[in-house]
Amino acid sequence: MDWGRRARIPWLLRAGSRVIAAQLLVLSATLPVAGREKDKLAYGEGLIINVPFSEAEVTQVVEDVAQNGVIRGTKEYNKDEFVSGAKAATSSHVFPAWTEGGKVFYKVREQAIDPRNFKDAGDVGTLVVRYVVMPQGEKNTVLRIDALFQEEFRHTVHPSNGSVESSEYKDIHDHLEAIDVMKKQNVEAEKEREEIVEKKQNLTMWGRPADETARSAPRAAPQPAQDDSSSSAASDGTKLADVTRPAETARPSQSLEQHVKDLRQQVERLVKAPGAPLKSAPFHTASTLQSLPTGTEILVLISTPYWYGVETHEGQHGWILRDQLEQP
Repeated sequence: MDWGRRARIPWLLRAGSRVIAAQLLVLSATLPVAGREKDKLAYGEGLIINVPFSEAEVTQVVEDVAQNGVIRGTKEYNKDEFVSGAKAATSSHVFPAWTEGGKVFYKVREQAIDPRNFKDAGDVGTLVVRYVVMPQGEKNTVLRIDALFQEEFRHTVHPSNGSVESSEYKDIHDHLEAIDVMKKQNVEAEKEREEIVEKKQNLTMWGRPADETARSAPRAAPQPAQDDSSSSAASDGTKLADVTRPAETARPSQSLEQHVKDLRQQVERLVKAPGAPLKSAPFHTASTLQSLPTGTEILVLISTPYWYGVETHEGQHGWILRDQLEQP
């Protein structure tokens, strides 16, 4: 398999020696102390946090989380660890109209049965999470998350105790961290590309590779044959014949190519049938960069529990689900 110019070798070296088992950071949200009286919990405060990512990045992730179909931090009558069946929406009658700017997203679950972590909630009703994304400079964004439950019969609105907001933010935070890991990998890869080009230039003499110059250099004239009894010896006892024998020079390029070959076996994978989408970020609803057919060879750069950050032969970076690739 041909990976193109030798300038691509550092990608393989880096990927083989430092395939990252990305351990994404988890938000440590302050939750109410267990055992407190329910009526003493801080209901309805929501979550407002400054996120060190651009508005475009946060918007992309929030939009995806709003479409993922689940509301975390609550459950229906202790059945599951989250509420499924939610749908993305552009508005909700449960919340008053938002007039303070930014981009607003909603995730709605109708016919939710007695969801946990809402003040005095009961019966069946509509569960809604609202996300507001507001730019704060070029590299920071203010994110606000609120959750409410409205009973269907009495139309009473019940605020969350904060567990829904913190759990939803954790999901958003994990996605942003995965994107940040890939960005840092790209920066490091570009730096290593530049370093390998500089090294190749330093090894070039008069327009020819250093090893080619060495091969074209004139060899020393052969020494007259001497018998053992008349051969001179160096001061350290080494025979003169041993001193003048041409040394066997190492071929760095050969050892490097062999090392690259070994690394390929560790970090290359093949796409399973029937093919796989190459995603722009490690989540299902991220945009598809391209569709990879069955048998496509890719290079693994980052490893997470569910996704691989990869590079294609053409240098395209993206994410693929682990179970869509052949494992070694």
